[in-house]
Order: sequence, then structure tokens, then C-alpha cells
Amino acid sequence: METIGGNGVAGKEHPGWEPRKLRACREAHGLTLEAAGEELRKIAETVRIRPPIQANFQTVFNHEARKAYPDPRYQRAYCLLYNATPWELGFRHRLSHEETPHLPKITPRHDAVTGAHVQAVESALLQIDAAGEVDQHGLRHRILDAWRRRHTGGDPHRPHMVLVGGYAGSGKSELAEFISYLTGWPRLDKDSLTRPLVEALLTAHGGDPHDRHSPLYLEKARDAEYTCLMESAYDNIRAGISTVLDAPFLKELSDPAWIQRLANKCRSFGAELAVIWVRCDHDSMREYITLRSAARDAWKLANWDEYIKGVDENFAPKTGHFVVDNRLGSAVSMTDQAKLALGRLYA
Repeated sequence: METIGGNGVAGKEHPGWEPRKLRACREAHGLTLEAAGEELRKIAETVRIRPPIQANFQTVFNHEARKAYPDPRYQRAYCLLYNATPWELGFRHRLSHEETPHLPKITPRHDAVTGAHVQAVESALLQIDAAGEVDQHGLRHRILDAWRRRHTGGDPHRPHMVLVGGYAGSGKSELAEFISYLTGWPRLDKDSLTRPLVEALLTAHGGDPHDRHSPLYLEKARDAEYTCLMESAYDNIRAGISTVLDAPFLKELSDPAWIQRLANKCRSFGAELAVIWVRCDHDSMREYITLRSAARDAWKLANWDEYIKGVDENFAPKTGHFVVDNRLGSAVSMTDQAKLALGRLYA
């Protein structure tokens, strides 16, 4: 049986895992086990990897000695520390769509924006690919332009509503946070915005406040959650404020009529709509869900086989959209590289 702890995953096969590469990379950087653990903690805090990691010499030793497979948080931190890709560090095989990127040097907090910053951001934005008839380059350019003009008093263009959807644990929140980080556009997270209300509603009906799967939740709470989320977004758009929405949007993005109504409403506000779907594999979703330890995920983990039957890895929104392939955390790794290249410029 698979067991998961704070330092990694054991008891499971991981294709492409070669711990010797991790040790060779540490030695090439001249780091002791203790120093590597300390640097991992610093880097994870810089790019705000959550939950925080508690790396020490024993953690690093266990990873290098094949005693524990590094969980996604540690893989991200190692890639940043050693300026390397997951496959170069022996965590996994390279996926067919992945290339070894140019990894820029870490930039101190006080440095101005440079070509290295722009290249790092552009490399991360290349993870946003088009699916259907959408302006692939337009969205990337709008995000990049908003990042560049953060110091000039805001965005003079039409406001944008960006929907970032995906299954639980797919990495959608990391992507939505990254777009918000670059642009300064507010991110509206469905759970943060509605959780207290939903928990109170379910409790009032005699249910489990952390339920997110039963008929009670689906009939009494779910639609109200999304109504709250969308009304909050409309308030921003009416005020000319571009907004990033972070939620699964599974029901909504399966309904062409809902999408068309939303597009019409955005146009009536003089705004543009962009839909991004974050694709991920089942194993990575389970790892992320386990790591975040949210009460609302308890049923999913306790009934994983039943839950995963309803998760379609090939789901696609019923409209022109953008897709981010985050299988094995590949896209999140690129956003980490961009944030680290920027240093703490916006911290």
C-alpha cells in the first residue's frame, strides 16, 4: 500500500526515478546535506510553496538514498535549487511535450526588470496552449503586458475575465495565483470566497460542513457557491478591473449555453472572456489533494476509487479555450522558475 509522509512517498513505483542524479547534482553544487536542506527551505518560502516544507539533512539523505520519493513540493524546490528539470534530477521521465528550458539566474530583490525576467515569464506563459478557436498569443501578450505595466498605474485596455478551471488537485490554483502575481489582477478563489457560507448552510440542514459530494451539497449549496463567485467577478468587471476566477467549473464548462451567456454578459460590460483548463493525471491529483490536507477532501481520499471514476483526464470545455498540461506538475514547475527569476520583486 502507498504511504505518504512529510518527506515523500514510499511503497509506489515511480517510472524514471533515479536518486543518484539528485545526489550527483548536490555534490556538483558543493552542498552538504545540511546546507541543501536549508537552501530548500529558503527557496520554498521565496516562491511560496504550500504547505511549507520542513527539509533537513535527513530529508535530503532519504531522497538521495531511495528511502522516500520526494513529494511534489520537494520536487519543485529541488528544481529551483539546482536550476534543473525534474527529469535531469531523476524524478521522472520527460514528457513528450517537454523541452529543457533556458533557466535564468536568480535575480536579487532590488534588481530592475531585465531580459532574463521577461524570458522566464515568457517561458512560463508558453504552458498556456490553445485548444479551439481562441487567440492564443493574445492572452499571453495581455498577461505579459499587464505584468510590465504594473508600475505605470494600471491597465488601460478592456478588462478581462479569466476562468481557470480543473479538477481538484490539478494545479489550477497555482496557475491562477501565478497569473494574478504577474498582472496584479485579483484572484477570486471559490473556496476562499464561499466556504464559511457553505459550511453554515450545510450545518443548518443537518449535514457535514465539509461535504462536497452528497445530494444535499449538490442541491442546496453548489449552485449558490458559483452564483456568489460570478456575482463578485461581475462587480469587478463593471468597475473595469480584470479578474482571475479559480474554481473547478466542471458543470459550467460542460454547458455551451452557460458559456455563451457568460460571454454575452462580459461583452455587455465591455470585457473579454478567456477560459483556461488545467489538465493533470490521476496520480498527481491524488498527491496534491493529500498534501493540502483540506477537510473538504476527506471523502475523496477515503473513497478514491469511487471518486476517480468521475474524473475524466480528457475533459475539455465546450468552447474555444486554452489548455495547460500539468501532468506530473510540469507546468507548475515552469511558473516556479519564473517566480524565482523575479526574486521577491512583488513579495
